[in-house]
Parts: sequence; C-alpha cells; structure tokens
Amino acid sequence: MALPKFSMAELIEAGVHFGHKTKRWNPRMAPYLYGVRSGLHIIDLQQTVPLLHRALVAVREVAASNGRVLFVGTKRQAADPVAEAASRCGQYYINQRWLGGMLTNWGTIQASIKRLRKIDEVLGQENNGLTKKESLSLARDREKLERSLGGIKNMGGLPNLIFIIDTNKEDLAVKEAARLGIPVVGILDSNSSPDSITYPVPGNDDATRAIKLYCQLIADSALDGLQESLAKNSADIGESAEVPFAKPEKTADAQLEAAKAEKEQGEQKKQGQGRGKQRHEKQEKKAPVVVKKAAKAIEGEATEKAEPEVVAAPAQASEEKPKKSGKAKKAS
Repeated sequence: MALPKFSMAELIEAGVHFGHKTKRWNPRMAPYLYGVRSGLHIIDLQQTVPLLHRALVAVREVAASNGRVLFVGTKRQAADPVAEAASRCGQYYINQRWLGGMLTNWGTIQASIKRLRKIDEVLGQENNGLTKKESLSLARDREKLERSLGGIKNMGGLPNLIFIIDTNKEDLAVKEAARLGIPVVGILDSNSSPDSITYPVPGNDDATRAIKLYCQLIADSALDGLQESLAKNSADIGESAEVPFAKPEKTADAQLEAAKAEKEQGEQKKQGQGRGKQRHEKQEKKAPVVVKKAAKAIEGEATEKAEPEVVAAPAQASEEKPKKSGKAKKAS
C-alpha cells in the first residue's frame, strides 16, 4: 500500500475551496486565499495540495515508527467521521469534548481511565453484588467517561502527532500541544489562525464531505505507515534462518560505568569482611565470660549433688521414763 493519492478535482468536489464570509475572515490567512466570490473567500487549492501531501507524509512517518496519532474533532459534523477513521487505522480520537489538561495533566486523565476500566470490570460480572441503584449510578458514570475518554483509554501515553479539524474550536488542544512540543496537523479555514500549527492545511472545515475526505486520507496514511513498519520487522527477522541476538558493543561510557560498578562491589565486599572480623573478635572477647558463668553453674550443680541429704528425725513427744519396780518402792 502506497501513500494515498488525491487530486484537485476531488478537493473541489468535496467543497474544500469554500471559505467563510469576508467579514469573518482572519487576516493571517491572507497568503492562503485565492479571492472572493459571492461574499465568500475562496481558498487557494494550489497551496492546499502540496501542504496536504506534506501532512500525509508526516502522519505516515509517525505511524511507521510505531507512534500514536490522535484525531480531534468535536463539532457535530466531524464526530462520526473522526471516530470511524481513527478506529479503522488503529489510532485514537476525541470527538465529544476536549477536557482541559488532557495532555498537560495526563496523570489525572490516566486516573480517570483506570476508573473507567474498573467500572467496566464490575459491570461485566454477572454476580457483582450491587443493588439496582448502585448499578444504575455506575452505568451513568461509565457513559460519561466513555464519551469523554473512550477514544483514548488504550492510548497508554501522550500522542506523537495530533490531527485537528477546526483549530478555532479546538484552541485548547493546539495550546497544550504547542506547550508539550507535539506536532499538529490542522485544517485551517479562512477564519482560522496558522500560528502554532506545524503542518497547516488550508481548507473548508465545516462541510461534511470535506471532513470525510480529510479523515480518509489521514487514516490511509497511518495504515501505510503501519504496513511499512510490519514489512521492515518481518524482513529483518525472516531473512535469516536464526534470529540474531548480537550483544551490543560497549561504548566508553558503558565501560567506565562497568568499572565503577566493579569497584563499588569490591569495596562492599571488603567492608562486609571487615564487619565479619569485628563481630568474630567481639564474640571471642565475650566467650571467656560466658565460659566462666557456665563453669560456675556446673560447679554449683556438682556441689548440690555431692552434699548428703540430711533427714530430720521426728522428735518424740515425750521421753519414756524408766519404771521403778515394786521392790524398789518397798525398800524405799
């Protein structure tokens, strides 16, 4: 698949050349305007064609390097084409409302995405133990989060390129991308400003046919880049019978870091050995005291065993007096 082709006739059929009324124009778009017809500005398609081709090349390069492309179009006529095109090429989209800080405050957005996933898991279970009221409230929360974050819940990080339809309506997205240095492909109508747009594409941003044409071309370019990356990977692995796993050569910095790590390990070992010796010496110093205590305890037990047990004889209640015989009484 090659880069998508388009002609000026296709752009004219889609109404890309029609701008806004002359009283609604932005003077900064003067270099991209051809003239005035019936009170409307006419966009110069001779500049649109090469600029659109340059934007398609940029999208293909990002997709070929496994980058992320974010489609942004929140106006009513752009919501469905943006979602369909992004889903078709495996990219991401915002088509309902741009939340402030969606790029600059990505940590908070990730927390909301985690909450959305948890709600999906809970409601996906048959026996979740929730009451009817609790399940209804969770379903409402999921609908709100899905509308705002459903197109980026699998993005996993900041995008590498943003494609925006109607830069006036999506001015927050343009400012956040400029602050983070993310390149922007923007469709610029006669009332738009080309400032902070990396790849400006002058064209009608209100006609449904024109929006569908832009989204189709961007999606085809992303698909072309993905196929190119897959072809490279398959060629690298398939050319050889065995997958090469060559060890990278160590640079000078890597060698210095390895030497430092070895020195630190050696010092740690020496410190561990020194601590072990100190502990052993302390134990040796304490050993005589312990031995003396043990010897005293053994001697005490031996003396207790050697002494005979003295059993006290029961004392007689009264000593028996010798009885005098009768003869002795008479003699007295």
